Amino acid sequence: MDKQVTLLVGTQKGAFFFSSDQSRKQWKMSGPHLSGWDVYSFFGESGGSKRIWAGTSHYSYGPTFRVTDDFGATWQQLDARPQYPLETGWKLNRIWQIVPHPTDPRTLFAGVEEAGLFVTRDRGESWQEISALTRQPGREKWFPGNGGLCLHTILIDPKNPQRMWVGISAVGVFRTEDGGASWKNLNKGLPSLATGSDEESSLCCVHKMVLDPRDANTLYMQYHGGVFKSTNSGEGWTPIETGLPGNFGFPMVISPTGELFIAPLQADEQRFFKDGKASIYRSRDAGASWQAQSKGLPSEPYFAGVLRDAMATDPFNPAGVYVGTTMGDLFHSIDAGDTWHQLPGKFPRISTVKTMLTEA
Repeated sequence: MDKQVTLLVGTQKGAFFFSSDQSRKQWKMSGPHLSGWDVYSFFGESGGSKRIWAGTSHYSYGPTFRVTDDFGATWQQLDARPQYPLETGWKLNRIWQIVPHPTDPRTLFAGVEEAGLFVTRDRGESWQEISALTRQPGREKWFPGNGGLCLHTILIDPKNPQRMWVGISAVGVFRTEDGGASWKNLNKGLPSLATGSDEESSLCCVHKMVLDPRDANTLYMQYHGGVFKSTNSGEGWTPIETGLPGNFGFPMVISPTGELFIAPLQADEQRFFKDGKASIYRSRDAGASWQAQSKGLPSEPYFAGVLRDAMATDPFNPAGVYVGTTMGDLFHSIDAGDTWHQLPGKFPRISTVKTMLTEA
């Protein structure tokens, strides 16, 4: 049976879904969903479930998990959510990431702010803190970035689920080889930043990381002023910036065939496309070089940016690439970035973009 791709778009004032067949030329929109809620994360289950998980937050009601089993027609708020023990003084502010276990459909991981990693092994009926990460030495000196003290990236080795990486802003990278029982700091080779902390091991502001689908020892990173690669599971990092107009940005995604995509911005203090020229940069040689891909993107001055989770790919070949901007525009490419098209609509500031596959 043919597959259908659904684009899950979260904004600061609700969510919107777009669906298409594999041609990805005609799209049908639904929404707004979850109106009035800030949607920071999505995960769409594959197969027969069709469940969509949303990490939402509200200035009055706080952060929650919402799920829909009918593509947004109805939503249920889950009773359980990640929570820290009261004695820690730590708060749950946002749910930044929802990532499934590669082999167990009942197990999901959630990356949250204030920074922590939680797991459910009963499909959301209960959540447990992975405390070996949260209680790292020096944890009391972890310092937030502009977006908060957030665990925004969770990567799992598809062949060895006991092996995971997380990225925390503005702290750095950690890896576990034993399913979260112990963690190793992996900031070697990354430049330190003046975050306000005096803990030397946690002065690294990781913006986003991806895992090479062909080699789980290879990782790529968009850093706060740098683009990096590791070929030894994160033990060391080297710059990969040849061809880039600058090295500051937030999102990074990778296609199933290893094509990398990032959205370089002007600078930390000027978080928009360089010189107001909208362009996504692609690497087809594992980060050795980068080329601008802007055909079909706005040609007029475009002073918007792209947030860390507002870019996604799909599993088709050539890959679809999807980008949401801080100006509320949504762009997509069905040829791995060679050409771009704008999906109809003007939306609130876009926080997250994810894809899911279902039976057509």
